[in-house]
Amino acid sequence: MLPTLMSNRNEIKNGTILRLTTSPAQNAHQLHERIQSSSMDAKLEALKDLASLSRDVTFAQEFINLDGISLLTQMVESGTERYQKLQKIMKPCFGDMLSFTLTAFVELMDHGIVSWDTFSVAFIKKIASFVNKSAIDVSILQRSLAILESMVLNSHDLYQKVAQEITIGQLIPHLQGTDQEIQTYTIAVINALFLKAPDEKRQEMANILAQKQLRSIILTHVIRAQRAINNEMAHQLYVLQVLTFNLLEDRMMTKMDPQDQAQRDIIFELRRIAFDAESEPNNSSGSMEKRKSMYTRDYKKLGFINHVNPAMDFTQTPPGMLALDNMLYFAKHHQDAYIRIVLENSSREDKHECPFGRSSIELTKMLCEILKVGELPSETCNDFHPMFFTHDRSFEEFFCICIQLLNKTWKEMRATSEDFNKVMQVVKEQVMRALTTKPSSLDQFKSKLQNLSYTEILKIRQSERMNQEDFQSRPILELKEKIQPEILELIKQQRLNRLVEGTCFRKLNCRRRQDKFWYCRLSPNHKVLHYGDLEESPQGEVPHDSLQDKLPVADIKAVVTGKDCPHMKEKGALKQNKEVLELAFSILYDSNCQLNFIAPDKHEYCIWTDGLNALLGKDMMSDLTRNDLDTLLSMEIKLRLLDLENIQIPDAPPPIPKEPSNYDFVYDCN
Repeated sequence: MLPTLMSNRNEIKNGTILRLTTSPAQNAHQLHERIQSSSMDAKLEALKDLASLSRDVTFAQEFINLDGISLLTQMVESGTERYQKLQKIMKPCFGDMLSFTLTAFVELMDHGIVSWDTFSVAFIKKIASFVNKSAIDVSILQRSLAILESMVLNSHDLYQKVAQEITIGQLIPHLQGTDQEIQTYTIAVINALFLKAPDEKRQEMANILAQKQLRSIILTHVIRAQRAINNEMAHQLYVLQVLTFNLLEDRMMTKMDPQDQAQRDIIFELRRIAFDAESEPNNSSGSMEKRKSMYTRDYKKLGFINHVNPAMDFTQTPPGMLALDNMLYFAKHHQDAYIRIVLENSSREDKHECPFGRSSIELTKMLCEILKVGELPSETCNDFHPMFFTHDRSFEEFFCICIQLLNKTWKEMRATSEDFNKVMQVVKEQVMRALTTKPSSLDQFKSKLQNLSYTEILKIRQSERMNQEDFQSRPILELKEKIQPEILELIKQQRLNRLVEGTCFRKLNCRRRQDKFWYCRLSPNHKVLHYGDLEESPQGEVPHDSLQDKLPVADIKAVVTGKDCPHMKEKGALKQNKEVLELAFSILYDSNCQLNFIAPDKHEYCIWTDGLNALLGKDMMSDLTRNDLDTLLSMEIKLRLLDLENIQIPDAPPPIPKEPSNYDFVYDCN
């Protein structure tokens, strides 16, 4: 025993205060008895302690082993009635008691020890009743919404039961208040119901959301409210945006049936609106051959690839029938612009006409890629666009703006059919640059695009090329090789310094509210990683002393990323979301031990993977390192070449002159 004590005594820091406390098991037994007390005050105090202690996983396991979850659900189901009579005279006490009960329940369930499938319909009805009440304590409403969201996300059976108890109409009033927390929880429940709805019911739910004017309510009471939107609300708005756009996936992946008359009628309608043909099909004054010839000519003017049977243009997925839907929407709702574009291009020379049909199909495909239509929402992304909440048909309006931009850019580039792909690349750059400014409305988006003409894009590209100029002459390449190790060492030191500062990581779970945080940082001597759980996101650095756990760097065996991480191999881990996979990394140490991370963003991911690889003596391979190396090398070379401005650097070094005939000019200092 003594040798063991001697060997690890150095691990106890000088001045550390050790506090004796009740064991989790004993705490769990005591609280299990106290929350069943007949005294209201004692019961309230016990529930308050339970809500606080339930965050600890060890205590949670002990309390759950005592069938504590069942006790809490019984209290919610029957206990509320028991104290209904007392509510009028003891309303604050009753509200606090229920709030603490639900908080404890949420915290215990958040550890993932108990399955959500075990709860009764009576419990679901009771939780739903708290949400459906017009006037209820804010904390009770918050917890109830959080419970409903978790039920929907974690159990298909519970989704069906919750969907029967909660309607969109009952959730809408909670969005019209001023409490952003309640609004966030409410949108989270709507998102969960939307996400878990069967495919056949999803469009029906979207129609209900439209009828209840959810979009305009969110725009008025959330996006345009006189307060900043926090990260969690931004995430929920992003999820709602993604789920709404994903409704387009079915049309995007549906090929056109050339034999379907209803679908062919849409193409006839596009032709009719554009040319208002003097000879309609009903007027059989001309021969069939003559009408076919006229249709072929008009379909060519409309810019279809297949002039004889344009239906064949819509057999590629994506964008499938979605492209045709967009074209018809543009023709009907922006008729003047549609006719102008078609007729304008009809009158140009063949080689300079912008093919409306082909452009619309490729543009629809590109917009679907930009908005990631058909992909699951990321667990970490907050990238919502306010402008998509300003119109009920935002995708179609987005298309209408972009097709007019494409036509304008085509003219500015004086493009021909051979330049089609180049034009599409420029348009994509224009759209992406405008979106990064987060315009608040579609009109603002349109004005941003006006400022991003083809000439402006050329200027931006030229400026970026100059900033990233890559000198290729041999002397410059040799200089690069010489100074590159210094730059890499500088980057390495920066990465290690960032690891010493540390980063706060969030523990992702099925329910993003009630976030759990943990912090990890490297010791100043680069020997140990200190880490530990936090109650909330920290402001600034967290001292080493407050982090309970540590991992010696010498024990680290490897650093793995993405799908190779143990927490990404688990069944259904974070839905194997692509963006989460790109932020995941793990430290492997000892035998079958690992420390799992999900970085807050791509920048932090690169910082940590670079830093850990540097600690292990491996190369830093991240995109951030490549970018930093290019930038710093370019800056350093430009600084060193300042004195050689406007002087052409030869490819070969100058010849060494012959030795002088005598050295009489040498002065000996000695």
